[in-house]
Amino acid sequence: MSTFEIKETFYLDGKPFRIISGSIHYFRVVPEYWRDRLEKLKSIGMNTVETYIPWNMHEPEKGKFVFDGLCDVVKFVKLAEELGLYVILRPSPYICAEWEFGGLPGWLLSGEGMRLRVSDPVFMKHVQEYYQVLLPILEPLQITEGGNVILMQIENEYGYFGNDRQYMEQMRDLLRAGGIKVPLITSDGPTDESLEGGSVEGALPTGNFGSHTKERFEILKKHVKGGPLMCAEFWVGWFDHWGNGGHMRGNLNQSAADLDEMLRTGHVNVYMFIGGTNFGFMNGSNYYDALTPDVTSYDYDAVLTEAGDFTEKYRVYREIIGKYAPVPQVEFSTKIIKKAYGSVKETGKVGLFQALQDIAEPVESVSTRSMERLGQYYGYVLYVSKIQNERRLEKIRLHRANDRANIFLKGKRLLDLYDRELLEEHKISAEAEPGDELSILMENMGRVNFGPGMEEQRKGIDGCVQINGHMHHHWQQYCLPLDNLEKLDFSRGYTEGLPAFYRFELQAEETGDTFLELEGWGKGCVFVNGFNIGRFWEIGPQKRLYIPAPLLRPGKNEIIVFETEGRSTGEISFLSEPNIG
Repeated sequence: MSTFEIKETFYLDGKPFRIISGSIHYFRVVPEYWRDRLEKLKSIGMNTVETYIPWNMHEPEKGKFVFDGLCDVVKFVKLAEELGLYVILRPSPYICAEWEFGGLPGWLLSGEGMRLRVSDPVFMKHVQEYYQVLLPILEPLQITEGGNVILMQIENEYGYFGNDRQYMEQMRDLLRAGGIKVPLITSDGPTDESLEGGSVEGALPTGNFGSHTKERFEILKKHVKGGPLMCAEFWVGWFDHWGNGGHMRGNLNQSAADLDEMLRTGHVNVYMFIGGTNFGFMNGSNYYDALTPDVTSYDYDAVLTEAGDFTEKYRVYREIIGKYAPVPQVEFSTKIIKKAYGSVKETGKVGLFQALQDIAEPVESVSTRSMERLGQYYGYVLYVSKIQNERRLEKIRLHRANDRANIFLKGKRLLDLYDRELLEEHKISAEAEPGDELSILMENMGRVNFGPGMEEQRKGIDGCVQINGHMHHHWQQYCLPLDNLEKLDFSRGYTEGLPAFYRFELQAEETGDTFLELEGWGKGCVFVNGFNIGRFWEIGPQKRLYIPAPLLRPGKNEIIVFETEGRSTGEISFLSEPNIG
């Protein structure tokens, strides 16, 4: 068995060890490409890979655990071990990571009264029950048990969030009681206040930052008590949100100088080595003055692109790392090609309202219920009700509603509302009679992953719908996680300008990575052979969705596009290059 210790520096089997790590989130890369990304990490001279562990992927429903496919963390860690790489695991219930709800499962919001990320007994009971399943899986992977995991993180940037010392102690004690023997770390912003708020006895404080290394390390030095200086997240780029005007890019010259300084005086984990993709509905959001949901691509201007391609940053970093550590020659074993399959035309389409009977069962209640209270956590909810005594709709308001609403009356679009527009009463003018159908399609755009706003993330309509100043009651609610599209019947009909599903067939003699272009389409999500590859929105900056080759099969491939704005062209294109603004 090997040992890993923290003294004035890190020691591996009694010898000083410099951590040169890069972040790869296994859940953002298809498993068939894990080896390729790890080989490229080794080839740049890094000796360690770091990853978060997202609770909401591993326990998508209370008591239902998933550890295969995209969630096979053991396979990922052992692949790293095969390649001679060490691993840093960050299994905190909260990971941030620009990931949906910061990794917390949406079902935590189905009840009342629980507070998140504090020593609330109800929250801690859920964490403990999760850890009772997770930690026995991780325990054999530790270097103390013959594996390759050298460090684990207790919580994530807790000093930015709160100062419940009891909570941090409980989180530490859960790991130790669960058989975690390797050294523990915390990671926080590079200020005295954050480091003090997020630290706990028995764990090494580390810093998260993207510049000014010398100054940040001087602050960190006061908190490590003679221990090693480490930047646990060296931010080499940034993430994009919808409508931000263009792809975010870092300053390569500045980051190269900072990397050099880190390796000269301490240890580093490059965030991100490869960003990967927010597949499905798993992008996170931020909320400061407005809701800013992240795009599907988590390219991050990382060392490798979203699709795993080399960048100039890779070349520059490799030269810098070579000053401090051996840079091996690695033969890349995974054949990856890019393909431009051209354009294909739709082979069928069906309207959402026509398809409802096949993909959803109505849940009736007097008042509207949030997505979580309906037992659903991602996707869309359609609320349907009959007009009762109104003859004209003059005002409408949704209470405690998130995030985006498409409102229809008698099968015609009435208005679209987003974010803060949902807080306001809106004047409308629409003739109505008793029995006319009012429909409200609500979309979960991605739960906030940072800050106190996380506790206000119930999606759909958690309050009520006011019409002409009074509450309107009696609703049918259709849960639409869109995880059963094989049930769609494309012969049921279609109405121009309304939400709909569009079917395409892609013939692929050879499978390769490709990028889906949706020029002329409005907003929605795309499924490739049943796999949700993520969201699109005409406002950008991301204009094409990445489709890794392993999601395709030789021969016929089914593509289904769900579009909500009534803007479609009947055609999509598959190109060999991305376009993210």
